[in-house]
Amino acid sequence: MNITTTDYHTAGEPFRIVTGGLPPVPGDSVAERRAIVIGAGGEATAPRRSALDDVRRLLTREPRGHAGMYGGFVVPADDSEAHFGVLFWHKDGYSTACGHGTMALGAWAVDTGRVPAPEDGTALVRIDVPSGRVSATVHRREGRTTAVTFRNVPTRVLARKVELAVSGTTVAVDLADSGAVYASLPAAALGLAVVPDQLTALTAAGREIRAALEGHPVLAEHRDGVYGVILYDELPDTPSGPYQRNVTVFADGQIDRSPCGSGTSARLALLADEGALWPEQILRHDSIIGTVFTGRVRGQEAGGVVTEVTGTAHRTGEHQFVLDGDDSLGAGFLL
Repeated sequence: MNITTTDYHTAGEPFRIVTGGLPPVPGDSVAERRAIVIGAGGEATAPRRSALDDVRRLLTREPRGHAGMYGGFVVPADDSEAHFGVLFWHKDGYSTACGHGTMALGAWAVDTGRVPAPEDGTALVRIDVPSGRVSATVHRREGRTTAVTFRNVPTRVLARKVELAVSGTTVAVDLADSGAVYASLPAAALGLAVVPDQLTALTAAGREIRAALEGHPVLAEHRDGVYGVILYDELPDTPSGPYQRNVTVFADGQIDRSPCGSGTSARLALLADEGALWPEQILRHDSIIGTVFTGRVRGQEAGGVVTEVTGTAHRTGEHQFVLDGDDSLGAGFLL
């Protein structure tokens, strides 16, 4: 096996773009390709493993990756209106949405010339993802990419103040679907704060909340269930609007190092729903490592709110990964 990738980070969260060596990806749409890959071994409960999933495992496991790795397979778009499609993946399987990945892909598409862009100004990159069509507006100055704005599929508030028993106490979480379902609650509700010293406890709480929501009636129409749990701190408002710091715990205890792109969409919809964010205001959203996204609501569409999230994405390297047939570790391991 010989796989080439271009790696980016978006506000600290990695995104590995596979540029060569992929086996055929069957399916007529991005959503269908994801369903086929999951059915052929993209999840722990699947009956067998696909060749494509072997690549995911190779790139997310040590010694070539790590448990916090994230990435995507670039695939054909659903139609000629988009530039390309993508299957998002992490160490445990395949997600339906990924804001930070969309931002990285927008930067990559422009940086590599796949989508033409001006020296100064913006370029729009349209991408088909499993949850629908999203876009990345790539901001340019003097021939360099300076920021990327991710426009998500419409985000819907699903439920407010869903009570759960967590760590011996009762908490109330809010649920929103921003291409994937996120549960939100203040970290203080569990006696925690979003700081690196408390990451172990925050991760455990996120996993417990996600498990408590499994099979909940409010998620009956969402077969993938809750994808991520957002624990946040309220910070003093800026002159432009609300200010929060969050950590998003997703999949099986994976931590988003960025403020989470799709998760920021969820927070925007919930803040707007409760009257804490007006259309002209901007949310400053910090991550647990101190990186920043800004977000705003741009209107309503299809029963949800249209959100835009802006941050930075930077290339970190070009890689060629090989799998030696005599390597006893095979695709690698997770610790």
